[in-house]
Amino acid sequence: MEQNPQILWEKCLDFYRSNITPDQYNCTFAYTELESYKDGTLILDVPSAFIREMLEKQFQGLMRASFKKYFGNEHIKLFYRILIDKDSRTGIVEKESSPAPKINGRAERPANETPDEMMAPAVQDLDSQLKKEYNFDNYIEGESNRLARSVGEAIAKNPAQTFNPFFVFGPSGCGKTHLINAIGLHTKELHPQLRVLYLSAHLFTVQYMDATRNNKINDFIGFYQTIDVLILDDIQELSGKKGTQNAFFHIFNHLQMNNKQIILAADRPPVAIEGLEDRLLTRFKWGLQAEIEKPTKSLRFSILSAKVKKEGLSIPEDVINYITENVDESVRDLEGIINSLLAFSIVYKCEVNMKLVNKVMPRFVEVKEKQEITLDKIMETVCNHYNVTPEDLCSRNRKQKIALVRQVAMYIASEHTNLSNVQIGLNLGNRNHATVIHAINQVKNLLDVDEKIRVDISTIEDILSK
Repeated sequence: MEQNPQILWEKCLDFYRSNITPDQYNCTFAYTELESYKDGTLILDVPSAFIREMLEKQFQGLMRASFKKYFGNEHIKLFYRILIDKDSRTGIVEKESSPAPKINGRAERPANETPDEMMAPAVQDLDSQLKKEYNFDNYIEGESNRLARSVGEAIAKNPAQTFNPFFVFGPSGCGKTHLINAIGLHTKELHPQLRVLYLSAHLFTVQYMDATRNNKINDFIGFYQTIDVLILDDIQELSGKKGTQNAFFHIFNHLQMNNKQIILAADRPPVAIEGLEDRLLTRFKWGLQAEIEKPTKSLRFSILSAKVKKEGLSIPEDVINYITENVDESVRDLEGIINSLLAFSIVYKCEVNMKLVNKVMPRFVEVKEKQEITLDKIMETVCNHYNVTPEDLCSRNRKQKIALVRQVAMYIASEHTNLSNVQIGLNLGNRNHATVIHAINQVKNLLDVDEKIRVDISTIEDILSK
């Protein structure tokens, strides 16, 4: 007699409790319920996309093992239903959960197995290895990544017709992997007939070593020469690996000569990668190099706000501002903090507030004591940014450039100090209260219509916050 699916699911839960920590269980499976099981299809209810992502990324193997053990079916089709209304238990059933990773279209194939040209799958069967959550829709644009994004979109529209190769570089956590994934996904959307493949330089090296051991170098190179858009991440990991570089050199040449797109990413520009052969270095310079810098304060705020909205969180603006000001190195740190805040709020059934942030933040970054921003510091920073002297700033000079700089200084002083308008005016050329108010309003109006002013002020504020 077939057992009740709910009983089987409860056995699965007991299995999970025995194999993971209480904290891991309480953050995930404790909020996951069986919706239905019929004809080999299992639907689980989860309270948010965040919980679903944690289950897929961290516990997929464990879950598959439990399905085989208790449901007697390791090939269960697993779907998640994200609840919209928990009281009425209505929700949206999302697409089938991803199976184990595939290499070259074959499920459960070892990642280090040599790709084979003769076994290269058709376009529709080729697993591009792209992460679908890293797309242009959720890639937040700012000054630090605007050029790279624009070029990426142009490449997706016309692969190998604009910038080839495209070399993206920047510090860890600045969004390089997100961008090159987005280019790949958009290319597949616009050109479904093309063979697009993403992989890390580390995996490429592992596959090369496997090919060497098994005397399959020609198969290895032949497979990669069938790709139309090759995206290779963390290219600096090829440093010092002469054999791997030699194989990649032949692949690069073939793709380039046959008008195929090559996209590369690294944590530094090509000239700064030691142990890279000159012939590769020369080829990396053929196309366009685009740097992605650390995100500015305004971009960090936008990224954080988008993440909060996506996860359906309710976080006070002062909390978002506090995180934005203290996390300035990596987008991953921002996302990690939000994920932790969400997990804590679910497990401990508490609101996300400054108390919770102060508990979570030290796990990710060193929270620095914020130095007081003084009017002298503001004046110095504004003058340096616009290349004017403090004497010009405080003078009676009414030339448009000087007047605008003076107004910017007054606006920033009003935003970042506790000085009254009268005190600000006295320190900036003995001007009266009405002049300061007029300056502040002028800048506020410009912020709505003038991109350059927005960038200038954001840059100055970033410098002041350090």
